[in-house]
Amino acid sequence: MILRQARYAAALNPDAAERHIAAISEIQGEAMRRRGIDERLITREIGCLETSIRATLLCAASGGVR
Repeated sequence: MILRQARYAAALNPDAAERHIAAISEIQGEAMRRRGIDERLITREIGCLETSIRATLLCAASGGVR
């Protein structure tokens, strides 16, 4: 999922990529809330998700991910 989202974001302009990452984060957060996951855990996991997507995006932009 991370790689797929990073590849998609890489094809967008920077503003659209930011909106895409925000939308993915919101979707995942809502899914976790529906499952009754504690809000503190959701916050942590969404932060990790965003960090992972951004790190993979940076790696892809530098030619490290194909």
